[in-house]
Amino acid sequence: MKHTQIKLEGVYPILATPFTSTGEVDERSLRELVRFQLAAKVDGIALFGNASEMYALLDKEREFIAEVVVDEVKGKVPLVFGSGHTGLEGAVQLSKWAQRAGADALMVLPPYMIKPDGKRMFEYFAAISQAVDIPIMLQDAPIASGVSIPVGTMVQLAKSFENITYVKVEAPPTTVKITEVIEQSEGRLTVFGGLNGMYYYEELCRGAKGIMPACEFPDACVQIYQLFTAGQHEAARELFYKYLPFIRIGTIAGGYAMAVHKEVLKAGGVIESAYVRNPNAPIDDLLRREVLETLEGLNPLALNWNRSE
Repeated sequence: MKHTQIKLEGVYPILATPFTSTGEVDERSLRELVRFQLAAKVDGIALFGNASEMYALLDKEREFIAEVVVDEVKGKVPLVFGSGHTGLEGAVQLSKWAQRAGADALMVLPPYMIKPDGKRMFEYFAAISQAVDIPIMLQDAPIASGVSIPVGTMVQLAKSFENITYVKVEAPPTTVKITEVIEQSEGRLTVFGGLNGMYYYEELCRGAKGIMPACEFPDACVQIYQLFTAGQHEAARELFYKYLPFIRIGTIAGGYAMAVHKEVLKAGGVIESAYVRNPNAPIDDLLRREVLETLEGLNPLALNWNRSE
């Protein structure tokens, strides 16, 4: 199967980057985190997204992480690498490297330092598309990047380049934009949801084919997706609403969200440390307690990982 024929759908968590308590990439925890995702029956794994703290990684660390994850996954599920950059040349170089390193598809933010006009944005994605022959997912995440991709630009890109076939819609209101993308692209673009799954159920109802949340609750995301695709919409909605307080606290502003994700993974023994890199901030005991309270009665795999091995 050619890379361009790979079909992405379902649950693709954004893999966190585990660090040791002194701030180095923790290979042992990284491998365990991948095993945790696979045990949750995810459909794929995404690397180097915002929830991976990709903006705080060194090039050599990115290469090491890719090597470890590819080795641990061993082709069991597709891998999507984030390859957005502040400029066209950097994005092209990163995208070419990602394909060589084992990416089955790319998730690409628009330039996020100098905000591009329409012409510059089109040229940026066009150059990346022409540099690789694997599928490209446009990442429309204005809360994180400060840049929104107009639906018209998405459609123009999809019509112009056969490997631009996906979009991750994270621009509020996500549900409204998802409908616009699906209708205007006339089937050319497959939509994934993001924003840590804040509107997961509603996005599925609107026609989204998958989700790319943070990686500490993949089992719940998988179960919701399986229920929904099996036609059990009421059961899917009920489970989603049970997890919604936890999902909401995982989007907390002020640089704390990354630590929230990691504290849950640490609590169950999936990773050894919840260390986050500057500019992210660690959480205090009070916020940690508030996070874990949202999971009471839910019994997620992350909190039972040590006992399930």
